[in-house]
Amino acid sequence: MKSKAKLTHPGKAILAGGIAGGIEICITFPTEYVKTQLQLDEKANPPRYRGITDCVSQTVRHHGVKGLYRGLSSLLYGSIPKSAVRFGVFEILSNQMKDEAGKLDSTRGLVCGLGAGVMEAVLVVCPMETIKVKFIHDQTSANPKYRGFFHGVREIIRTQGIRGTYQGLTATVLKQGSNQAIRFFIMTSLRNWYKGDNPNKSINPIITGAFGAIAGAASVFGNTPLDVIKTRMQGLEAHKYKSTMDCAMKIMQHEGPAAFYKGTVPRLGRVCLDVAIVFIIYEEVVKVLNKVWKTE
Repeated sequence: MKSKAKLTHPGKAILAGGIAGGIEICITFPTEYVKTQLQLDEKANPPRYRGITDCVSQTVRHHGVKGLYRGLSSLLYGSIPKSAVRFGVFEILSNQMKDEAGKLDSTRGLVCGLGAGVMEAVLVVCPMETIKVKFIHDQTSANPKYRGFFHGVREIIRTQGIRGTYQGLTATVLKQGSNQAIRFFIMTSLRNWYKGDNPNKSINPIITGAFGAIAGAASVFGNTPLDVIKTRMQGLEAHKYKSTMDCAMKIMQHEGPAAFYKGTVPRLGRVCLDVAIVFIIYEEVVKVLNKVWKTE
């Protein structure tokens, strides 16, 4: 008789997800900064940066090493609830969709990931990313106007209203939904393959990290165009675009198809590391919580 897989309590998933998200963003933020700068560096301006190395060197030269962390506060404040929502919603949905043996197949993993991605986009990611992009873009101005996270948020809401923190919502929902659908599909597939007929088989953190990196890479190649559009829709020059579709058409018309993959290399490095770290920390925190927080 096959053993039944244990279910993860949503409360544990929310707590573990929040902890994992906070630690991860502190480690990987510089790559996110560089990715966003390259995506905002439109050809028509002309470009300020010749590539990743030039972007890093210019930033450090003009703003010091701490310049690579401009906008961290907005992401840190958002990453904790983002990961909490992501893993909490995923566990809630997966607990409902697992079969009698407690196993979640790949297709259902994709559906649960999609649901988790859409929820995190609407509740956390869109306002967080809009503020982050505005902060980073503001630093490229001759006279930066945002003095910090809370000052920036107040200014954005004062001048643009709450709607100002929801620029690019459609693109963000598409990006996050497809992101998590791809990642959880890959993770579910790899976990099922590794565990075989033993759903409660323990997975070494190194293997979890490797699976996470593979899932992260797949999501990058699958939706970087959506990430580029989202970034443009949330920048300080977002007024140039009437809609998500209009933004995509203008990028294609003025910059060509290659522009949809600007920032792919730094994003690939960040996302692979990001997803690997998040899944490792999440799984390890859940293991600890299972020992100190009895829910069965």
